[in-house]
Amino acid sequence: MYLLGIDIGTSSVKVSVVNVQTQQSVASAFYPETEAEIISLKTGWAEQDPDTWWAYLQQALMKANVSGKYNPKEIVAVGIAYQMHGLVIVNEQQLSLRNSIIWCDSRAVSYGDKAFHAIGEEKCLCNLLNSPGNFTASKLAWVKENEPETFKQIYKTMLPGDFIAMRLTGEITTTPSALSEGVLWDFLQNNISEDVIKYFGFDKNLIPEIKNVFSTHGFLKKDVADKLGLKQGIPVSYKAGDQLNNALSLNVLRPGEVAATAGTSGVIYAVSDKLVYDKQSRVNSFAHVNYKTFSPLEDDTKTETEKRIGVLLCINGTGIMNSWIKKLIGSNKTYQQLNAEAANISAGSDGLFVIPFGNGAERMLNNKIPGASIQNIDLNKHTPAHVYRAVHEGIAYAFRYGLDIMRENNIQPNIIRAGRANMFLSDVFIDAFVNTTNTSVELFENDGSIGAALGAGIGAKIYSNEKEAFKNMKRLKIVEPKENNEYDTYYKKWKEELMKKLNL
Repeated sequence: MYLLGIDIGTSSVKVSVVNVQTQQSVASAFYPETEAEIISLKTGWAEQDPDTWWAYLQQALMKANVSGKYNPKEIVAVGIAYQMHGLVIVNEQQLSLRNSIIWCDSRAVSYGDKAFHAIGEEKCLCNLLNSPGNFTASKLAWVKENEPETFKQIYKTMLPGDFIAMRLTGEITTTPSALSEGVLWDFLQNNISEDVIKYFGFDKNLIPEIKNVFSTHGFLKKDVADKLGLKQGIPVSYKAGDQLNNALSLNVLRPGEVAATAGTSGVIYAVSDKLVYDKQSRVNSFAHVNYKTFSPLEDDTKTETEKRIGVLLCINGTGIMNSWIKKLIGSNKTYQQLNAEAANISAGSDGLFVIPFGNGAERMLNNKIPGASIQNIDLNKHTPAHVYRAVHEGIAYAFRYGLDIMRENNIQPNIIRAGRANMFLSDVFIDAFVNTTNTSVELFENDGSIGAALGAGIGAKIYSNEKEAFKNMKRLKIVEPKENNEYDTYYKKWKEELMKKLNL
């Protein structure tokens, strides 16, 4: 038997087919092979066509199927991971009404700020664990005000993973986790937030049926199964935002455990059993994949909710800065070559600093947009290799800045788990990250689409529990900080430059 994991990313859609017994991937594929377009009609806007995600998924799965490494008819469940905070709206015919307003779009900041003050800052933080900020509810409010004719046609509003599940099954569901990342979930009432719905003037019927993350979200339709070469009627039994799913893929499920990723954006994600929030909403708290809600169908005793809260630091400008530099001055080289050249430059990049915040409003900077910059350039000294290293170090410094905010909120990791992927493929970045944050890193082979597949196995009860799903997970290595390393000095100088840009 096999499990299918789907990862709806910003750059591409990836699929992995995982052997149930070994928990290992037998085939993976992604599409497109070049980075998918982000549509930016105005400064600060970022959109993608959800129907394009569906087309990419079909292409990626076809590539995996023709590998001949498995029988597609032996896939027994499907799991979905997806880019967080995106807004997808459909009509009654389940047709998308406009491009998705995706995670790094900044247009709705003012809508969230007004809601924060109108509902009440203390109430938002206690009940929602966040300011409405630039999240999905605020993006829907922007559509309501600026595209009223489109808004009138909405049958359901959803996140990207909900949309793909709908395409597969014809059913529209969501989860407390998805609603919490859209800032539509009241943690004290354990239900849809009446405050947010009332303030923005939304009809509650716009919200799909709510199910736990590990649930049956529908069964594969015959026409879709035939098109994809799969078996009709297999369940979509898991769907979660990409960062929550990354934590799952690293078996970060219990209070005190911490995961990190450094792809297009950068994230540190810690699990707590308390309703944690940052008073300035610079880091955000969401329902984790194993956050459980009461269901009268499951438990007539109405036992207390099991609180598993994911505290998420998100930095929009991380790997995208590395990608931009590659396109600008290293387009004829691979990332491995860039990493090797960066390794030949000493720590500190001979005084060159990179501030990587050029991908929309940064929550940890109170939704400011300082922009990206390369500073202290010496035309007689600095080479492209200096820039490559300074980018790696600048991203590591951004993580340190955010981790210090998490520490202010009593998140004190001694060790962080990360997948050996994206920026964590670079030994220069790992060294800068570990020694700037003064935190050890455990590296694993992990992948969002594989995590989604294992999540499907848990949701379909193919695995009796999470422990069984991850019994074959093995650590690649651990990297520990050096004593008296020089990065703390470099970070302080970098932070001074950032404070100047922020006029602080």
